[in-house]
Amino acid sequence: MPEQKPEQVQLQARVADELVGKRLDQAIAQLFPEYSRSRLQGWIKDGCVTVDGEQKRTRDKLQGGELICVDAELALIEHHQPEPMELEIIYEDDDILVINKPAGLVVHPAAGHADGTLLNALLHHVPDIAQVPRAGIVHRLDMDTTGLMVVAKTIQAQTELVVQLQERSMGREYEAVVMGVMTGGGKVDAPMGRHKTNRQKMAVVHMGKPALTHYRLLQRFRAHSHIRLKLESGRTHQIRVHMSHINYPLVGDPVYGGRFRLPKGVSEGLIKTLRGFNRQALHAKKLELFHPVTGELMSWEVDLPEDFQLLLKALQQDLRRNEES
Repeated sequence: MPEQKPEQVQLQARVADELVGKRLDQAIAQLFPEYSRSRLQGWIKDGCVTVDGEQKRTRDKLQGGELICVDAELALIEHHQPEPMELEIIYEDDDILVINKPAGLVVHPAAGHADGTLLNALLHHVPDIAQVPRAGIVHRLDMDTTGLMVVAKTIQAQTELVVQLQERSMGREYEAVVMGVMTGGGKVDAPMGRHKTNRQKMAVVHMGKPALTHYRLLQRFRAHSHIRLKLESGRTHQIRVHMSHINYPLVGDPVYGGRFRLPKGVSEGLIKTLRGFNRQALHAKKLELFHPVTGELMSWEVDLPEDFQLLLKALQQDLRRNEES
């Protein structure tokens, strides 16, 4: 594969009257909205932005009429190699890619997972995505969580999708099986942050970032519940932490699930299924967003994976057997 060179970015625009008195970083964020504010601020600090031929600071105010020029490079993702991997692509166009992520696939390289990740697969499937920060990944699913993810194929698309995430206009719905019998739906409005003693875990903490999860009951079983959830924020491990916080941890969750429990009189078949379900029972079932270029409202929904369906079937059979006895 030929070596890719960083993309040259050359932009220019004149400061309009409505930007008079604005800081330089605020003005160029409006002039060049296809790039993130943090990226533009970095270019200012690196001397890649000039105002009438002179370098300025991010906080310098504009008078109006100045010519702003940007001459920068988009660094490629370093040290990550493209890898041919089979992806279940639900939708793809020139701007976005929607996939159905399987269990066991790590989204981004990290300690212990240097390769074989979704990012490596994206670099192979869309080589130019190397010019987009994090290979266009705007939100993540945990390694063993399945379901829908959207990936941006361009910087413009990524910037717009990040805004939708921040403004909560991107709809994400999940299904889960939790331990315990719920009486109905509700919400968990509890701030989250790093666990005070185990930094690898997240937790509900008083001074954490706001986190809100809505849930509704789909079906009750003898000792479990099948629920649908909707996020209004996107904190790491949010659903897993929130459900554990209200004492309905996800089936199979190795981190937040607590002690393995079985209902009384449970059948051997269900025991085998529950013991064999060695991941959190969580699936990103529905994704809804506005297309980052056309503005069209788009929506996708995918079936539950086979192991999740088998878990529900075993719980249903156990419930039926108990009702008949």
